[in-house]
Amino acid sequence: MRTIQFREAIAEAMSEEMRRDDSIYLMGEEVAEYNGAYKASKGMLDEFGPDRVIDTPIAELGFSGIGVGSAMNGNRPIIEFMTFNFSLVGIDQIINNAAKMRQMSGGQFNIPIVFRGPTGSAGQLGATHSQAFESWFANTPGLKVIVPSNPYDAKGLLKAAIRDDDPVIFMESEQMYGDKGEVPEDEYVIEIGKADIKREGSDVTIVSFGKIIKEAYKAAETLAEDDISCEIIDLRTIRPLDIDVILESVKKTNRLVILEESWPFGNISTEISYQVQSKAFDYLDAPIIKINTADTPAPYSPVLLKEWLPNSEDVVKAVKKVMYK
Repeated sequence: MRTIQFREAIAEAMSEEMRRDDSIYLMGEEVAEYNGAYKASKGMLDEFGPDRVIDTPIAELGFSGIGVGSAMNGNRPIIEFMTFNFSLVGIDQIINNAAKMRQMSGGQFNIPIVFRGPTGSAGQLGATHSQAFESWFANTPGLKVIVPSNPYDAKGLLKAAIRDDDPVIFMESEQMYGDKGEVPEDEYVIEIGKADIKREGSDVTIVSFGKIIKEAYKAAETLAEDDISCEIIDLRTIRPLDIDVILESVKKTNRLVILEESWPFGNISTEISYQVQSKAFDYLDAPIIKINTADTPAPYSPVLLKEWLPNSEDVVKAVKKVMYK
């Protein structure tokens, strides 16, 4: 099987869907002439032309609103944010229009739109460019939220998101665009709302998603040297949340560690912790541990940034704690 970059998987998913359906178009800052800020739309302007790959001004509220309006009128827009930090400028359109329109119109309008771009930290970009927004959007009824961690999942899930008749938030990472992985050339689509067990184990369940899951993989290798077997679940979709896969794993391992690149208050790991303790409390042999960033804005200093972000050492310590070792 061929190996391609994450950015290439994103471009392939969009291009394949645009060839299939003329109502799909891509719009955002630098998506056309510049081939995307992170080259995730490379070559698309040449193939589809400026009517379907559209460069915008720096006006997220404006082009988000255009996308919502065109979705109401039969199109299927893909709206790219250079970073989801900039989506805050257009969040009124996402929350108050895209997410609520189906209910507020009594089902007369559905909004088949994808808002996509990078989330979370990307190194020394400073506090205003380094925030994770998964829990913000997942808190909104009417939105589906997807955060893939590898090229294979990214392509299959993005194709599913584009075909979905409801608004989807599709979150990537600047630090994953160059990641390589095996991606089939044949057509495939991954169902939204299904988590994936990336590594089977028997002693402890580790749940994570997005780029930070790499730290779980590193930790699992280290822990294997101490004969601790980790089961790693990649959520892939944040909303709807595949809680059943997590519960079945916890019933087997009896321990749960959650790794998330997010502030510790009111995040996805908080929700998972609540659901597991309410539905599988009797199976737990240790308190659930969740690992998050420090509860401060992201620092710029590389020394402080390293301390701010969770890492594999944090995961190893947490696993050993729930194992009472």
